[in-house]
Amino acid sequence: MPDPIFIQGGVLIPGDALEVRAVRASGPGGQNVNKVATKVELHVDLDRIRGMSAESRRRLLRLVAKRLDSSGRLLVTSQQSRDKQRNLDDARRKVHDWIAQALVEPKKRVPTQPKPVSRERRLQEKKRHAERKAGRRIGSVEIEADL
Repeated sequence: MPDPIFIQGGVLIPGDALEVRAVRASGPGGQNVNKVATKVELHVDLDRIRGMSAESRRRLLRLVAKRLDSSGRLLVTSQQSRDKQRNLDDARRKVHDWIAQALVEPKKRVPTQPKPVSRERRLQEKKRHAERKAGRRIGSVEIEADL
């Protein structure tokens, strides 16, 4: 059974909620690429995570929605290294980072209104711009003919 993953604030993924499989990886590996299974697939049962609030769970599900397998478990793969243990550590780090990100409550946006001075400044600039453009129009400049 894999080791549990500890996240801040008392959130824990127990070891029995994790399933690790090693499969053959593509990419670098030389002669070992067809013989040694170094790519890691880590399946995480999200319902078994302890210490998460319902809102954090919803944020986590939105974050990893495209990475869920047919049974609703999170599927994380890693084949960064030729070493199976490094790939497992990388996959565990990814899970840790996603859960830590889901635990952070987003700040609520406070809508603001422009100040009257800002509004006036914007309108004055629009007038100056319009006058500058109007001065470039053909027929706006009268040519005085010397007689």
